[in-house]
Amino acid sequence: MEMQHLVLFRPRAIAILHKSSSLFPFSFSFDRKYSKSTALISSQNGGNKVGKKSDSKSVNCSLITSSKHSGSNGKEISFDLYNEMICELCEEGEIDDAMELLSRMEGLGFRPNSLSYSCLITALGNVGRTLEADSIFQEMLISGCRPRVRLFNALLASCLRKGMLEFADKVLMAIDEFGLERNRKTFEILIDYYVSAGRLNDTWLVITEMKRKGYVPNSFVYSKIIEIYRDNGMWKKAMGVVGEVGAMGMALDTRLYNSIIDTFGKYGELGEALEVFEKMQERIKPDIKTYNSLIRWHCKFGDLSGAVDLFGRMQKEGIYPDPKIFLTLISSLGEQGKWDVIRKIFENMRGKGQERSSAIYAVIVDIYGQYGKFQNAEDCILALKYEGVQLSPSMFCVLANAYAQQGLCEQTVKVLQLMEAEGMEMNLIMLNVLINAFATAGRYMEALSVYNHIRDSGMSPDVVTYGTLMKAFLWAKKFDQVPKIYSEMEASGCLPDRKAREMLKTALTVLERRH
Repeated sequence: MEMQHLVLFRPRAIAILHKSSSLFPFSFSFDRKYSKSTALISSQNGGNKVGKKSDSKSVNCSLITSSKHSGSNGKEISFDLYNEMICELCEEGEIDDAMELLSRMEGLGFRPNSLSYSCLITALGNVGRTLEADSIFQEMLISGCRPRVRLFNALLASCLRKGMLEFADKVLMAIDEFGLERNRKTFEILIDYYVSAGRLNDTWLVITEMKRKGYVPNSFVYSKIIEIYRDNGMWKKAMGVVGEVGAMGMALDTRLYNSIIDTFGKYGELGEALEVFEKMQERIKPDIKTYNSLIRWHCKFGDLSGAVDLFGRMQKEGIYPDPKIFLTLISSLGEQGKWDVIRKIFENMRGKGQERSSAIYAVIVDIYGQYGKFQNAEDCILALKYEGVQLSPSMFCVLANAYAQQGLCEQTVKVLQLMEAEGMEMNLIMLNVLINAFATAGRYMEALSVYNHIRDSGMSPDVVTYGTLMKAFLWAKKFDQVPKIYSEMEASGCLPDRKAREMLKTALTVLERRH
């Protein structure tokens, strides 16, 4: 296989966003002093390098970690022990330490084995560091190791999380060129992405191919079919799938229960959703997704007392709240001025002895309440680090969304810059949050610039991207642009959801009155 076909990831950083439009009044570049240090990976045979620097702090940390894991008391670490330590660090999420060990290992003339390469690539892909994952993948090929389909699945999931469909296609081509067979996990990764992106036709094409390969749809696939029908307003078809599952004798598991509950909730049938929830508890313990769905839809349809009650029940079950759903709850309560309820909820959470985890919620409350303590994103991140909170792409997304909901565009951008400084690459979800920030602030031209950047950088906009951009134009009273974006959505293969159809109807109504 030609090597250039395997160079999968080449996205642009958010630091160049300002170049795509002169409409941005501020710079997207970040101060180097906040850059997270990782190791410079060198190849003994002149292979690709991952250009990240290391400082004394990261080296000292790695030396301490190495000593703790090896127990070698200063003796030279063996080839096998290096590989074991790299895999263990990847499993524990200590990716920077694993990269440092890789650098030291290669400096001694060793090359990792196939398992170490796979662990590194998977771990990097899981946290969105696709450029580094790609570089390690190139080194793996140069060393003569043959990747398995499990590794390609990790790369596929990584690029789809960033909305990079073209690169996902290259991964699928590479699977074929290596003579490997797509397995059930490959199909499930594709189905999961296409459903979340609102691509109904693509979803069915993958399911058809999956069946042709001999894989019978399981509860995961059926739950996704329910979800895509639900998201596209096909209520009866979604419920028809539930009946089909029952007729097949397939037992309802957590995934299927969650999809059914979410379907009822989306259409405001809160009573039906709670009835299914109670039946679920007779057989299966609800998980965080179950509670998130119920709380979100209770907030959406104005039953805040029910949402607060479910929030309390979730904690009694020992499930610590997701920051995203916490933001949804305090947003709904804040809109009604119920800050005393928010304060009570937060105090109850702190009273459970989870101080470190509660730091993120304190920051969110402060951002939404605009008390002023964390109105600067930089101070917010430093405070979380001080509290020992483990930063992750999803954590940065929650914070960016909190600023975005307040229309604090510069701070939203700053959160994303700080995320990149931590070595985490931008993905489609983050950029959708940025579009929403500009839409909320009425800055539709900046929202359009982010949309253009998404397309120029090789990412594929999803139904959320198009819907949020439509909102930006609608709120800015640029009604003539709404049908254009709607048409682009349809042309891209994304099936418009109910919200998009409602915005289109509103825009067309206004345009008809003008004429």
